[in-house]
Amino acid sequence: MPVVAGRSKIATQFGIVAASQPLAARAGVQILERGGHAVDAAIAANAVMGVVEPEMNGIGGDLFAMVSESSGGGPYGLNAGGWAPGGLTPGLLKAQGLTDMPFSGIHTVTVPGAVAGWAALHRRFGRLPIADLLAPAVFYAEHGFPVSDVIAARWAQWTDKLSADSSAAATYLPNGRAPRSGELFANRDLASALRRIASDGPAGFYAGPTAAAILECSRARGGTMTAEDLRDFDAEWVDPISTTYRDWRVYPIGNQRFEDIAAPPQY
Repeated sequence: MPVVAGRSKIATQFGIVAASQPLAARAGVQILERGGHAVDAAIAANAVMGVVEPEMNGIGGDLFAMVSESSGGGPYGLNAGGWAPGGLTPGLLKAQGLTDMPFSGIHTVTVPGAVAGWAALHRRFGRLPIADLLAPAVFYAEHGFPVSDVIAARWAQWTDKLSADSSAAATYLPNGRAPRSGELFANRDLASALRRIASDGPAGFYAGPTAAAILECSRARGGTMTAEDLRDFDAEWVDPISTTYRDWRVYPIGNQRFEDIAAPPQY
C-alpha cells in the first residue's frame, strides 16, 4: 500500500475558491453553492478579506482582475486601480519640499478602486444580487470573527503606526492593542459602509456618508481629494497584454509596459 504524505489533493466538480483566510474562501464557496458565477464568488471572498485581513485588504484599496470564460471568451482584464486626486500636482508637492513621491502619508492615497471594480465585474458577469455577495462580509464585520494567528501577528506589527492616528487606533487597536490570535474582532462602521454598497451600489461608497468620511479624513491630513475625484472614478476594461514564456502564454494585469515583459530573462 503506497504511503501518502501531506494532505490529500482537493477535487471538485463545481468549482473551488482559494483565499488566504478560510472564512473568505468559505464565503465564496457558499456563493457557488447558491448558483453564483465564479465572479460572484470572487467578489464575496474579496469583501470578506477586507474584513478579516484588514492589515492587507479593504474597500479603500484597488482591484485588478482577469476573467476567462469556459466557452473560450477572454481573458478580459479589469483595471480598477484608482487615480491620484486631481489637486495633487507636481507644483503642490514641490511647494511642500518634496522632490520625489513619498512612500507614506496622505499624498500616497489614491481614489479607492475596489468597489468600482466589484460593480464592473458584477454588471458583466454577476448572477446573484450584490447584497447577497456582500452579506457574509457584513455579518463578520457586524458580529465579529476570530482573528487567525498569522493575521494577528502581522496586525501587531502595525501597532505604532495605528497608534499615531486616533481614528485608526479606535478601530483597529481595541483595548489599546492589536487583537490576539483567537480573539473576536468586529468593525461595525465597516459593516455600515458595506450595507450602503449593498443597497446603493457604487454610489453607496463614492457618494453619501462614506465618501464624506473619506474626504474629511483626507482634508484633516492635508490631502487634496475632492468629491469630484470620487464621483468621476470608474473601472476600465482592458485587453491584457501577453507574451510567451517556455511555451506558456502569460497574461499580466497591471501597469507594466509591453516592452517590460516582451523579452523575459533567460534562466
